[in-house]
Amino acid sequence: MKKFKVGILGATGMVGQKFVQLLSGHPWFKVTTLMASKRRVGKKYGDEVNWIVSSDVPKDVRDIEMLSMDPKYCDADIVFSALPSDVAKDVEPKFAKEGFVVASNASAYRMEEDVPLIIPEVNPDHLQLIDVQKKNRGWDGFIVTNPNCTTIMLTITLKPLMDLGLKSVRVATMQALSGAGYPGVPSLAIVDNVIPFIKGEEEKVESEPLKILGKLEGGKVKPASLEISASCHRVPVIDGHLEAVWTIFEGNVSIEDVINAFESLKPLDLPTSPKKVIVVRSEIDRPQPRLDRDTGNGMSVVVGRLKKVKENEIRYLVLGHNTVRGAAGASILNAELMIKEGYV
Repeated sequence: MKKFKVGILGATGMVGQKFVQLLSGHPWFKVTTLMASKRRVGKKYGDEVNWIVSSDVPKDVRDIEMLSMDPKYCDADIVFSALPSDVAKDVEPKFAKEGFVVASNASAYRMEEDVPLIIPEVNPDHLQLIDVQKKNRGWDGFIVTNPNCTTIMLTITLKPLMDLGLKSVRVATMQALSGAGYPGVPSLAIVDNVIPFIKGEEEKVESEPLKILGKLEGGKVKPASLEISASCHRVPVIDGHLEAVWTIFEGNVSIEDVINAFESLKPLDLPTSPKKVIVVRSEIDRPQPRLDRDTGNGMSVVVGRLKKVKENEIRYLVLGHNTVRGAAGASILNAELMIKEGYV
């Protein structure tokens, strides 16, 4: 297979750096364009970026000169967006209009009716919205989004439970500091503390899964009939979102039923796919962020502490790497799926 040329919007931020790191050595993709704010234009990436996601900037991108976020300067087949939502709202359509495939981690277009919100193992058929989007907007290209990081971990586990008669979900999240970007939360605010509020987070966790788990009908997504209530909290962990989930079903469900359902969700045959999508741990004190966030190269979600609370209620914990499975890795997997399905 030929290598596809890719660009990164917002290449110097934390998620942008994660894109650079994960794309280095990728068998299908080659980074050819790095785009950032005006003050960085013309400077070499390796000289300008405040690199924080690993020990060193990958050699293959160090000397790439950063460009303005303008489609006319972009030499790429696919553009990965690591932009803040307010910036993405204006920039991403410009690229889609000019024929680029935009794989976005931003929230700006996630809930738009004609924009696919994709978790490849969960709702790959929603890519059919691409044709609707191009027709509606008159674009030569298109935007495909991945969900909020917390939403991804939760929804991956909810998908196989839908066939068991899942009725409602309650979730309390313990979210890592890297989810706030860099430099993120001030040390005096988070050391020896838990912050029980993340702006906009609960709304995303309560709404995005309904679109992802919904049915595609007549060129639109009919949201899933599911009640979700979320309480989101920032905790002093660097990477790895941990979520306590209470699931209520229409009828009697056993722990064995739930485990079998989790293990039935199969990975895709894509370069970034993990060997197991959901890894179930039996230890009484797992999953833990420090021990489990890198499972499946950060692309698996890890479930543990399953407990039958009532006849129709099961409680469990789920953990995922928020900047890999929950951000850059999710967009990359989406792009791989688009190639496999012939949209690129």
